[in-house]
Amino acid sequence: MANTPSAKKATRKIARRTAVNKARKSRVRTFLRKVEEAIAGGDQAVALQALRAAEPELMRASQKGVVHKNTASRKVSRLANRIKALQA
Repeated sequence: MANTPSAKKATRKIARRTAVNKARKSRVRTFLRKVEEAIAGGDQAVALQALRAAEPELMRASQKGVVHKNTASRKVSRLANRIKALQA
């Protein structure tokens, strides 16, 4: 248990940040799931629209430190390639 006032405050701050980061991560997962469902549906136009909505969310999460920048870029790239493959 935290004893000093500063340690108690740090604990409160960590709890707040954890809640915010959890919400951000959940939001990103929701957007990614929508893209995955659109790809599974086979409709390229809907999938592309879902990706355009998901990309800024992913990049925002990477800027806020929820996910690594390279992880976000990799996910966007792989989803874009899968959507492109729907055309063939």
